[in-house]
Amino acid sequence: MNDFVGTRDLIKLYARRDRVKLPVGLLIMVGIVASSVTGFAKLYTTAKERTDFANGVNGNAAQLFMYGPVVRTDAAGGLVAWRTAALGGLIIGLISLFTVIRHSRGEEETGRAELIRAGVVGPRAQLAAAFAVAVVGNVVTALYLALTMGFQGLPWGGSIALALGLGATGCVFAGIGAIAAQLTESARAARGIASAVVGAAFLLRALGDAGKHDLSWVVWLSPIGWTERLHPFADERWWVLLLAAATTALLTAAAFALNARRDLGAGLLPDRPGPATAAPGLRTPLALAWRLHRPALLGWSAGFLVVGAVTGGAGKSIGDQIDSSSALKKVFENLGGHGDLVDAYLATAMGTLGLLAAAYAVQAALRPYQEETAGRAEPVLATRTSRIEWAVSHLVFALLGPAVALAVGGLAAGLVYGASTHGIGHEVPRLLGAALVQLPAAWILAALTTALFGLAPRAVQAAWGALVVFLLLGQLGGAFGWNQKLLDVSPFTHIPRIPAASLSATPLLVLVLVAAALTAAGLAGFRRRAVGS
Repeated sequence: MNDFVGTRDLIKLYARRDRVKLPVGLLIMVGIVASSVTGFAKLYTTAKERTDFANGVNGNAAQLFMYGPVVRTDAAGGLVAWRTAALGGLIIGLISLFTVIRHSRGEEETGRAELIRAGVVGPRAQLAAAFAVAVVGNVVTALYLALTMGFQGLPWGGSIALALGLGATGCVFAGIGAIAAQLTESARAARGIASAVVGAAFLLRALGDAGKHDLSWVVWLSPIGWTERLHPFADERWWVLLLAAATTALLTAAAFALNARRDLGAGLLPDRPGPATAAPGLRTPLALAWRLHRPALLGWSAGFLVVGAVTGGAGKSIGDQIDSSSALKKVFENLGGHGDLVDAYLATAMGTLGLLAAAYAVQAALRPYQEETAGRAEPVLATRTSRIEWAVSHLVFALLGPAVALAVGGLAAGLVYGASTHGIGHEVPRLLGAALVQLPAAWILAALTTALFGLAPRAVQAAWGALVVFLLLGQLGGAFGWNQKLLDVSPFTHIPRIPAASLSATPLLVLVLVAAALTAAGLAGFRRRAVGS
């Protein structure tokens, strides 16, 4: 039998299953690019204004670390490429690898792959279909991005180059996801391995851009940096796309070679057997939940430590850049209030930490759903453990986990920024408070996920869609002057912008009450519905 027989039918099946997720990813990318084009067109209307801003970016190590350099300094397209290349590569890379892992290792872990293989389906068809869906998704995304930028008035050559660069980055990470899916028996572990590779790629790109000239070659080691090196809107280097295509082909060939060397459901990296009896510390549902949530909590906390330190390190130098641009002053005043402009920047940065904490809250709140769908909840609930006790044990980490991560990020920012201004004792409490004040908004996301889990479990993934909406509103709406009624949809809009503004307890209390109501509704729904429904 042909190893790839049935691939076409599986592509149709996987595309149907992703009929919501992939369009959401497409909307994220198009929304970021379209808003960047519109925003920069409003903020910088002349070549001189664009050049002044770009020179400020290229002289700021923190900005280079986060986004890279502006290659074309006098054109709007150059600013759009600077703003979207690294961020877009990170997002499209994660979407691509999650897609491949979900339809390959995820299908094996749930047992559906064995049922599919019982039909007329070749042993390589599932991996081929999963990879094909990711590649087609990247091609469609690139097409829409090119059309979006072109019809907004940017040069077509640069628009096509930037779009293809981002799409090619997604294809490379789809290959990385395909390899990660062959290594472990768990889809969660495969996502962790592949996500770590994405994080390493972003860090390599950041170090190469922010370092001195003798480190610039490091960018070539990162697929996220290749879009930048393609030089969209600035004498495009089309041959860089061949590098991405060759890398994708090599990664895909390696993934299929590894797939041929393992059994269905097995991983190339053997699982370490656990002890014959459970430790005394695992006697309660809360202890079991801690064992399950601990790796994610440590990983997210480490990430917040890095982001907080980078934010604090940029605080002093970015003040000079803001002062040199009246347009930037207006942007940060809109985002962070009308106080000191550096405080406005810090308030905006803490808001970004809040969005990341909300992502962590959604991930942690989804764990009961994952345990239920994987069939691991029923054995636990067959004991004396009640449904509410089991669900609350996971909810504790969806609520307290973001608090720990935000505290780590706020402390790191306060220590680094305080050290640069010789005011650690003053800055640490301010930035710790600015980070923790984001917590009620993150709890809204955790509560929404819990409500969907209890009342409409088949729609629980819609919590990610809500986070995407809040991300677009929070990151782009204030800077680009969107209608305030639209911005009020996001709970982060109601968070006091400290340290640039004064603290108001009323909106925080309202958010906490809304989160409590959603949580109660979700727990009540889970108590009444059938497990596994």
